[in-house]
Amino acid sequence: MRIVIALGGNALLKRGEPMTAEVQRENARTAARLIAPLAAGHEIVISHGNGPQVGLLALQAACYRGVEPYPLDLLDAQTEGMIGYMIEQELSNHLSPPRPCATVLTMVEVDPADPAFLHPTKFVGPGYDTAEMEQVSREKGWTFARDGDTWRRVVPSPDPHRIIEIVPIRLLLSHGVIVICAGGGGIPVVPAQAGSGRSLGVEAVIDKDLASALLAREVSADLLIMATDVDGVYLEWNTPRAHRIDSATPHHLREYTFAPGSMGPKVEAACRFVEATGKRAAIGALTAISGLVAGTGGTQVRGREDAS
Repeated sequence: MRIVIALGGNALLKRGEPMTAEVQRENARTAARLIAPLAAGHEIVISHGNGPQVGLLALQAACYRGVEPYPLDLLDAQTEGMIGYMIEQELSNHLSPPRPCATVLTMVEVDPADPAFLHPTKFVGPGYDTAEMEQVSREKGWTFARDGDTWRRVVPSPDPHRIIEIVPIRLLLSHGVIVICAGGGGIPVVPAQAGSGRSLGVEAVIDKDLASALLAREVSADLLIMATDVDGVYLEWNTPRAHRIDSATPHHLREYTFAPGSMGPKVEAACRFVEATGKRAAIGALTAISGLVAGTGGTQVRGREDAS
């Protein structure tokens, strides 16, 4: 079975943990130890989040006045390489028998006419007080929004349309390579000119779950797993009546509203993949990944109306 595993940001940096290399390395080691046993009987593709890491790079850049801060496409590339390296190395260390692994820096094309470019909503970078925000806004033309007691930059989050490196990704898979790609939703690019085959990076952040759903379709995956820090999708979350959805169809899930900053994108990604392919998606805890694969754990999303 070919499986795409989308690791949530918590796979490398759990809530409240310091953003040190040592902490991220240890979390990557844990993720690798849990994923490695699957390689014995399955083809594996891994994607991952990068939100905390991009935020850290933006904070570090804000402290250095010698040059203009790097644009988001470059920060995405930096974090994709850094996180991919840690996952690749730790996974290689845990595979027995050994299997080749490769990290692919992945550009993902978006539509320059996507409405998201007119309505930026994705928070990135540090917080500012009002005076700082107004000054930075004048100097750089950035858009800001309130985030608690501070102002933070917001950028577009357009839908992913095409994975530029899909051909080499498929080629690697066909030769038995475990591929780590599309990290953080990929590096957002737009066509430089219609039909030219050239692309340009843009200031945007692609949702990594939606990019993972696109990746799963493009590599003809049999299963899409979104590994997070909860054991599934819940209704009435954070209330005494909270209860997990063990199995559902996309039609069922679309009857409910889920938090846009957490479970919402995962549910939407699962629905898109199942609707497009008729195959299966699963959402749940990385620690229970064997049950997610077997179809007995987490929230299983199936195309049939008799899903149970």
